[in-house]
Amino acid sequence: GARRRGPRPRPLPPAERAAEPPRGSTMAEQTYSWAYSLVDSSQVSTFLISILLIVYGSFRSLNMDFENQDKEKDSNSSSGSFNGNSTNNSIQTIDSTQALFLPIGASVSLLVMFFFFDSVQVVFTICTAVLATIAFAFLLLPMCQYLTRPCSPQNKISFGCCGRFTAAELLSFSLSVMLVLIWVLTGHWLLMDALAMGLCVAMIAFVRLPSLKVSCLLLSGLLIYDVFWVFFSAYIFNSNVMVKVATQPADNPLDVLSRKLHLGPNVGRDVPRLSLPGKLVFPSSTGSHFSMLGIGDIVMPGLLLCFVLRYDNYKKQASGDSCGAPGPANISGRMQKVSYFHCTLIGYFVGLLTATVASRIHRAAQPALLYLVPFTLLPLLTMAYLKGDLRRMWSEPFHSKSSSSRFLEV
Repeated sequence: GARRRGPRPRPLPPAERAAEPPRGSTMAEQTYSWAYSLVDSSQVSTFLISILLIVYGSFRSLNMDFENQDKEKDSNSSSGSFNGNSTNNSIQTIDSTQALFLPIGASVSLLVMFFFFDSVQVVFTICTAVLATIAFAFLLLPMCQYLTRPCSPQNKISFGCCGRFTAAELLSFSLSVMLVLIWVLTGHWLLMDALAMGLCVAMIAFVRLPSLKVSCLLLSGLLIYDVFWVFFSAYIFNSNVMVKVATQPADNPLDVLSRKLHLGPNVGRDVPRLSLPGKLVFPSSTGSHFSMLGIGDIVMPGLLLCFVLRYDNYKKQASGDSCGAPGPANISGRMQKVSYFHCTLIGYFVGLLTATVASRIHRAAQPALLYLVPFTLLPLLTMAYLKGDLRRMWSEPFHSKSSSSRFLEV
């Protein structure tokens, strides 16, 4: 997705331009204004929220691994056998072929939305609302588990063919449905951001990158995809396809339903058009502009950070089993203590800062992955090479020589 700022301030009328201070003072004021814009509320919110979503989603993913292993150990101890190939069916692991074709599929989807948005907008809005409901329920689940733990047992309630759910799951889903309904009725940007946050966390937690090779394939392909559709699509389609699709509002399903059923002019006609939760939008404190960051610019680097967090945990457990085996002799102890997760997270922050500066300099939409991918992958590859982990992380990072059936041990 593109990183974009909102409308520029209006030009000064002649009377105000005549009253401008001397040119040197004006340049100084412009410099201070430019520097201040980097730390205004919209930019700070973008930085904080995107980093928090990545960190939270990565640790939710790691916690899901722990829970799955505990269930696996319990089932194996009760059955007296061990099955190292058992996995959680809800987790999707991206392989090399999917990593190569994902940018192509994303391009096709972008073109469909660009050319046929009026035809598919209602269906797309409903599908997005359903996915956002499930994702936001997943985001709220830990809080609901904490709230319901003292007053209700963890027994699951049966709903027939729909399945069995705990009280915390029912509470989180009910709150999520309520929030989506309020968003449909009001179209408020804050509710849209909340749903986008749920989508980010859910995708980071449920989608896995198995190796550094797949990570490089996926992020490199998406970098090319992002650069092409932000920088070069205007030369072919006479419009910035990425920005137009990301910012185009959709008709409210309630309004469409009211017109189809001829319910009258006062029924369902006053609802606003909806800006879909495929991005995070933060207005400035003055309301003169806004910052926008596509959720792909959070999720895709977030998948890489989730991968390195799982590898840090795996390596920590493996070094504990081997009684603290030292790293390569030419690497200092301080370097060995720096985790891949912290290194990559700092790279993400620097990349996001660079994208923000570039958007201010060029005053146009910027492909954020152009800055995020190099600033996350290159430090990670360099540190893995210096630590001697590059070959293992590239192909089979979680393959244990001593026990091939073990993935992560808690």
